[in-house]
Amino acid sequence: MTLMTAVRAHRGERELRLEKIPVPAPGPGDVLVKVAAAGLAPSMMKLLARGAFTHLPTTPGHEIAGTVVEAGAAADGSLVGRRVRVHPMLSCRSCVYCRTDREQMCAETAMIGHAAFGTGPLRLYAEYHDGGLAEYVRVPDWLVDPLPDAVGFEVGAKVHDLANAVRALKCAALPLGGTLVVTAATGTMGAATIKLARLFGAARLILVGRSAERLADVRALAGDLPADTVALADLGEDWETTGALTRRLHELVPRGADAAVDFLPDGAGTGQTAAALATGGTLVHMGGNRAPFPFPPRDIMHACWRFIGTRACTRVDTAAVLDLLGSGALRADELITHRFGLHEVNEAVALMLGRHEPMWMGVVTP
Repeated sequence: MTLMTAVRAHRGERELRLEKIPVPAPGPGDVLVKVAAAGLAPSMMKLLARGAFTHLPTTPGHEIAGTVVEAGAAADGSLVGRRVRVHPMLSCRSCVYCRTDREQMCAETAMIGHAAFGTGPLRLYAEYHDGGLAEYVRVPDWLVDPLPDAVGFEVGAKVHDLANAVRALKCAALPLGGTLVVTAATGTMGAATIKLARLFGAARLILVGRSAERLADVRALAGDLPADTVALADLGEDWETTGALTRRLHELVPRGADAAVDFLPDGAGTGQTAAALATGGTLVHMGGNRAPFPFPPRDIMHACWRFIGTRACTRVDTAAVLDLLGSGALRADELITHRFGLHEVNEAVALMLGRHEPMWMGVVTP
């Protein structure tokens, strides 16, 4: 039996373990991928703590890129030797959601190396819950996307995050030449959205984050696209109760912002950003914030606002990212700010969750 090194999550444990486990054998429709890079996501440990990883022990890591080294008897043998990224979204592929570019809403929705989100029996997740924080990963061949020659493994592993930003920007339906607010702008999803905003019609950005220093760094990702910044730390300690964020946004955009992409995980910032939208504006939320809105539905009606929640990208979104990367219209290497070995995974997770230093995107290389 051939063994490999893998990061393993165990029930009730806050730290991940580095273990030797068997290299998975591909089933008839599977391919075996030798992992070259696996992404880190802040949600991983939070969902693990909430019990959303329903099969434990497991190998986490839903953002995966590497080389196909073996194919099952019924799998696409032409994939062997190809550089690929793995699309982690498991779904039934036949329901109304899967057939209309909304597979993240399928009752069978779950993610390889991540959590179970659907309400169905989740049979695929039971078989393919192990992810990419390992030397090898076994996946269905229909979830493998060849990487363009110009795309390295590290960026390939983070295509999922870039595609999440694509999904949010598509939902925002920003009018050409519009003003876009991006909250939690200094994090992974904020940085990805800034990088892509110009391609979705943005003519001006308003970037909201915790500190002016970190906002100055991430503002550079906008290039020559005009971008103002709003540091929450500069609004006063009572900003959440006084509406200071809404007032500041109105000072910058008196008529209101055309759209906002909101990644705030908690607090009053989501509601205050929504209150600063222009008539007919759209707020897209992808942060998991539980705080209530500070205004009644009547205000939403009168302002003709649209509020959209979205929790993940689709295969169409990832295909768009791969096309942009392959054509050179999008360059994302600068977004990879941190690299770790498998043996450093707990250090990497602590750094990612502690937010003591800027981390746009982090990857693990086995």
